[in-house]
Amino acid sequence: MPEVSIITPCYNSAIFLEETIQSVLNQKFKNWEWLITDDHSSDHSVEIIRKINDPRIILTVSENNGGAGHARNLSLEKATGRFITFLDADDFWEPNFLEEMVSFMKKENAELAYSNYARCDEKLLPKIADFTADKEVTFQNLLKTCRLSLLSSMYDSKRVGKEYFPAGSKREDHVMWLNLLKKIPVGKPLKKTMAKYRMHESSVSRKKTNIMKDQYLVYKDYMHFSVLKSWYYTANWAINGFMKYSKIFN
Repeated sequence: MPEVSIITPCYNSAIFLEETIQSVLNQKFKNWEWLITDDHSSDHSVEIIRKINDPRIILTVSENNGGAGHARNLSLEKATGRFITFLDADDFWEPNFLEEMVSFMKKENAELAYSNYARCDEKLLPKIADFTADKEVTFQNLLKTCRLSLLSSMYDSKRVGKEYFPAGSKREDHVMWLNLLKKIPVGKPLKKTMAKYRMHESSVSRKKTNIMKDQYLVYKDYMHFSVLKSWYYTANWAINGFMKYSKIFN
């Protein structure tokens, strides 16, 4: 049984996919399985994945486009590893990522951990300052800003169970992390930069004004907060999001 399960949704990612694949194959830590769900791509992503001759890679091809959260859930259902981690099909890990994260989880007896990551342009060149894992994460402080990024986080499914992504939310990663942190007291920071996140100019996640309503629904529909409490946390999230990505603060 593999010690780590890597979960990846893939949708029309052929332009970046080979770099992402190589970053996984280059990992110093070898005891992993990689569950990739292609979300009905129309490019040649599936062909690229199928060319890899590695039995640790398990490909699922979805007959319909259900979104990244749904694709991750399909992979999570098949995951058998103790430690769950995520890597989107256009992101990148340094060779020491899995080794350092697993070692840190065991040393700190952590149920959830996250690391720094570099924020890069589409060519993986630095764009703004690295995101820093500078504090312990709790349910309460994650309400105001989502410090946990999928590509630089890991949790122990043996201790906390698998946490699936909610259907219907465009902020499914934030909801998933909040639900996970309802079950554990704290996520611990590993202050090393071992991953690279591509900041696409068209990225929905960075257009804060376009997803204010979606973020509000995280609190109102998924956390079941009152209207006033939901708007309070939405306002905090918006301010923190501006500071997180603005070059003024980076």
